[in-house]
Amino acid sequence: MFLPKHSAAAIILCSALLAACVPARKYEEAKTRADTMQAEVDVANAKARDAQAALDEMRSESEEIHKRLTRLQQDTSVLGTSLRQMTGQYDKINNLNNELLDKYNKLLAGDRSENRKLLTDLEALRLDLLNKEDSLGALAGRIKAKETALAEREATLAELQAELAAKDAAMRSLKDRVSAALTGFEGKGLTVEQRNGRIYVSMENKLLFPSGSAVVDAKGKDALSKLAKAIENEKDLSILVEGHTDTDKIQPGSAYKDNWDLSVMRATSVVRILQESSRVDPVRVTAAGRGEYIPVDANDKAKNRRIEVILSPDLSELYKLVKE
Repeated sequence: MFLPKHSAAAIILCSALLAACVPARKYEEAKTRADTMQAEVDVANAKARDAQAALDEMRSESEEIHKRLTRLQQDTSVLGTSLRQMTGQYDKINNLNNELLDKYNKLLAGDRSENRKLLTDLEALRLDLLNKEDSLGALAGRIKAKETALAEREATLAELQAELAAKDAAMRSLKDRVSAALTGFEGKGLTVEQRNGRIYVSMENKLLFPSGSAVVDAKGKDALSKLAKAIENEKDLSILVEGHTDTDKIQPGSAYKDNWDLSVMRATSVVRILQESSRVDPVRVTAAGRGEYIPVDANDKAKNRRIEVILSPDLSELYKLVKE
C-alpha cells in the first residue's frame, strides 16, 4: 500500500519546522529519516502500483477463466447429450449384434436331419436341372430342325409365289390375245373374263347353235376357230368346255333325252371344232355337260343357254412344290 502525496508533503513540512526549532544535527537526522521515509514511500508506492497491475491482470485472467468455464460447461452439456445418444445407439447395435449372434448360433446348432434333408433336396434339384438341360438340348435340336424346315418352306413358298406370279402374268397375256382374237364377237353374246387364275370364254347359244340343236352354225364355227388359233400354241393349258342349258324340258321326239344329254352334245360339238380348226392337243381338252343346274341369271333363260370354255394353267409343277 502506498501513501498519498499530501501525506509526504506534510512530513516534509514537519521536518522543516523541526529544523527551525532544533539544532543542525537534529535537523540532519530528521532530514535523513525523512528522505529514508520518502524512499520507503516511493518503494511502497511502486509496489502498490505493481500490486494493482497484478490485481488488474488477475481480474482479467479471472474473467477469461470464467468465460472458458462457461464454454466448457456448455460443451460438456452438448457432449453429454451426444454421449447419451451414442450410448443409446451403441446399446441398440449391441442388442442387434447379440440377436444376430443368437440366430447364427441356432443355425449352427440346427438339426442334422434337416441339413441332410436340405442336401437331399439340393441333389434332387441338381439331377432335375441336368435332366432339363438334356431336354433343352434335345429341344434346341428340334428347334434347329424346325428352323431349317421353315427356311426350306419359305424358299419353296417364294418359288411357288414366283411361279404363281408368272402363271398369272401368262394368263393375263393370254386373256389379252383371246380378247383380241374375238374382238368382233364381244358384246354379241360372247364375253372374256379372267378370274381365280382362269380365263372364262362364255358364248351364248345364239352365237353357236340353232334352237334345240347341238350343231354349230357358221358364225359359231368362225368364233371357235379364232379362239382355237389363239390358244393352240399354249402347251401348258388345260381346256374345259362346259355345256349349259335352261330349265325348259326337252320336247318328245327330240334327238336328246334331256338337258344333260343336250348340254353334253353341245360341249362335244365345240370340242370337235376346236380340234379341227387348230393343233390343240386333245389330251388337254375336256368336254362336260352341266345341264340346267348352274344358271347365271334366273330371270334370263337366254344367258343360261351357253357354252363356257375355261382355260386353266397347268399347275402340276406347283403341286410338286406344295407336296415337297
